[in-house]
Amino acid sequence: MKNNSVTLIYFSPTGTTRRVLEAVAEGIGYTPVETVDLTPPAFMEGEGPAIDAGCALIGVPVYAGRVPLVAVERLKKIRARNVPAVLVVLYGNRAFEDALLELKEISTDAGFLPVAGAAFIGEHSFAREDAPIALGRPDESDLARAHDFGRRIKNKLGDHSAAGGWAPLEVPGKVPYRERAPRAPAAPRSVVAACTLCGTCETVCPTGAVAVAARVETDPENCILCHACVKRCPTGARVMDGE
Repeated sequence: MKNNSVTLIYFSPTGTTRRVLEAVAEGIGYTPVETVDLTPPAFMEGEGPAIDAGCALIGVPVYAGRVPLVAVERLKKIRARNVPAVLVVLYGNRAFEDALLELKEISTDAGFLPVAGAAFIGEHSFAREDAPIALGRPDESDLARAHDFGRRIKNKLGDHSAAGGWAPLEVPGKVPYRERAPRAPAAPRSVVAACTLCGTCETVCPTGAVAVAARVETDPENCILCHACVKRCPTGARVMDGE
């Protein structure tokens, strides 16, 4: 590969997918490192980026065995030209099911050449102290594995010219993909007594479902239950009823 740059492309509301991709990139060791953050709603404004050099690391969380629909929509705005891509999915210690295969299809349709894929464990969106579902993951051990994965990817990328082309990437998953189950609209709420109206929940929401003015308004139709607002609220005012 003549251009040793790397582009990180990720949807990461709570930051766990981003952290794993950064560790993989450190293992690869290429520079410069560019970032395409799909998380903010503003990403959908205007045209998506075109990537035609170096390699790409593409990462998403797993929601019910699939790539989140909002991430699918944003990934489809990106266009690449035969750029080798490393695919990463983060799942909450249950199963990643068809997500890696789905990400492979999406990235291929966008013009990437998937050359490697991996699934890592990340803290479940609903995790908390009394329900510690992969709480604190990725931890140091996870990030060390991600770094080592990147190092091995670097060797693979370096051997590419001698191999004469990329072998088709095989990843776990089934077609048709697991059906997306409908769910009733739901969203976290703010505990008025604890809320300072700081606006953090609005800033971190990937779908624009939260608006802060004289009070916090949350649109359950637009909420994807990523719990970024719950995990990032500095006063612990964001809660989810019924958990």
